[in-house]
Amino acid sequence: MKQGDSQAGLRAECLNFTEVTAMAIALISPTMTAALIVPLMYGTAGSASWLAYLFGTVMLLFVAMNLNQFARRSSSAGSMYAYTVMGLGTTAGNVSGWCLAWAYLFIGTAGVTGFTIFANTLLGMVGLGLPEPLLFLICVGSCWMLAYRDIQLSSVLMLILEGLSIFFILMLAVIVLFHAKAVFDPAQLTLQGASFSGLSLGVVVAIFSLVGFECATAFGEEAKEPLRTIPRAVIGSLLLTGAFFVFITYTEVVGFNGAKLTLDKADAPLNYLADLMSVGWLKAPISAGAMISFYSLALSCLNSGARILYAMGRVGVLHPALGRSHETHETPHVAVSVMGLLILLNPLVLTKVFGLAVLDAFNDAGTFGAFGFLGAYFLISIAAPAYLRQWGALRMKEIGLAAASVVLLMVPAVGSVYPVPSWPVNIFPYIFLGYLAIGLTWFMILRRRPAFVASVTERVRAEHRGVREVGAGRARRTVSAA
Repeated sequence: MKQGDSQAGLRAECLNFTEVTAMAIALISPTMTAALIVPLMYGTAGSASWLAYLFGTVMLLFVAMNLNQFARRSSSAGSMYAYTVMGLGTTAGNVSGWCLAWAYLFIGTAGVTGFTIFANTLLGMVGLGLPEPLLFLICVGSCWMLAYRDIQLSSVLMLILEGLSIFFILMLAVIVLFHAKAVFDPAQLTLQGASFSGLSLGVVVAIFSLVGFECATAFGEEAKEPLRTIPRAVIGSLLLTGAFFVFITYTEVVGFNGAKLTLDKADAPLNYLADLMSVGWLKAPISAGAMISFYSLALSCLNSGARILYAMGRVGVLHPALGRSHETHETPHVAVSVMGLLILLNPLVLTKVFGLAVLDAFNDAGTFGAFGFLGAYFLISIAAPAYLRQWGALRMKEIGLAAASVVLLMVPAVGSVYPVPSWPVNIFPYIFLGYLAIGLTWFMILRRRPAFVASVTERVRAEHRGVREVGAGRARRTVSAA
């Protein structure tokens, strides 16, 4: 083993509820939606945009409740992968981990490209600019240093950065509503001109905005009181960001009422509203807030994705080196380095090999990432009742919850392929299916070794640590019966 490597694990009980929630909110990235996704949503769902976000939030709450069937009972690093293993077995669990690695890679790419867009926007305000590859390197390199050295420092920094960004956006929203002729917009409240097909496609966009709440489960080994902290963080991050999206979407539509530029045509809606409201001085802090929010998104994806690779490496599904933790920093440093390299290469390939503009790379990366999350969400919803049956805790309520989650997830799944999107988005689902086929082929090869499969399942269960309450406010770490 190399100097600095350890099999002792990650730093135990170093993240509190606020820090775990901050990690999840940073990955959802509320600023990303307010700054770049709301125009796309409006172009899709029109006056029903706020309702699409409300429906999307409720839909994912069903997924979150299924996820929490596991999170209330046991936890470990990369938990969502391990949860699926315990519910559906090794192959389904490996597919879930494969989906999550893809999702964090591409949503992390969206973070890097978003950071680049707003960094150059800020630099442009003073007549400067930097090459895009250099900004990619600055973003990923500094994220890697933070993730390599200290997960707690990463989470605190993300909480501060995302909080500042949301503060400036909410300030602008209040100004917009104060200047509005009518706070209650009849067109939106009566869904004027909206259609069912537009609302359905809008839910697909909402999923893109809301995915990431599940990343709280990836920090099961590092969270304080994980059986309470993680379930609360999963639900809390989803509810807070869902409410923010409904409010900010409604407000942006109100702000663009009567404007020369329509919302669906706005590349920078927040900056346009700042000019429209005669508060142009907010453009710089809003752009700065957007830049640091996208930075937080990249950092959160790097941390979360690395822990999925770490969990799969630790049980031998991926290369064992990925399952090493740093002797001093107690971080999955090998997995962090691999994930960081992939997140750096991805935007370089999209922009320099395929010739995409940075904004197009952002949009495409977000769409690809959403497919990975949908796959993992389907599997965890199916795994929940199977897992509860093992505990002897399966009731009709839990069966209905899982069935509702699967049915609701079909809305964005079908909406991503029908009506058929324009080129090249129409081939994205098939590229993702090709990626799944590669992973599934590897996992089926592994299944030819029954002893290895049994070993993986046993090690996942053995390494799943939980927290049991003992006395008043005291806890001890035990191996979960799962």
